[in-house]
Amino acid sequence: MKIRDASGWTIFIFGILAFLLGLVGLIRPEILLSILGFEVVERTQRAASDYTIVFMTASSMASFNMGVYYMLASLNDVKAFYRWTVPFRVVTFTVFTAIVIAGIAPAPFFGVGAWELTGAIATGIALYKENGKK
Repeated sequence: MKIRDASGWTIFIFGILAFLLGLVGLIRPEILLSILGFEVVERTQRAASDYTIVFMTASSMASFNMGVYYMLASLNDVKAFYRWTVPFRVVTFTVFTAIVIAGIAPAPFFGVGAWELTGAIATGIALYKENGKK
């Protein structure tokens, strides 16, 4: 198990970041809310029907798991997985950007979409160049 090429590194780096951000969100979801530009309300001030922390915890668990999947894929050189991530990360960019433009999410949330698009482009370019070498 080792990273063999640039495309593997793009996947591994994304995996580490997703894993770490997921871990932060599991430990303290309010930190992620702050990073994303959402208003942070103390837990004691939240209504019983406010499930923001539950949702952030669930999203963080997904990010944590996804980070592990990406790292394992990179360490096992699963090129099919790399290829699958590119278009879906572009879709993620599109959706996240649209909700910022629509005013549903605050402007800093655009950073999540930009991160996804940057990763998709980096992985796509690396795959393209590696395919050309064959």
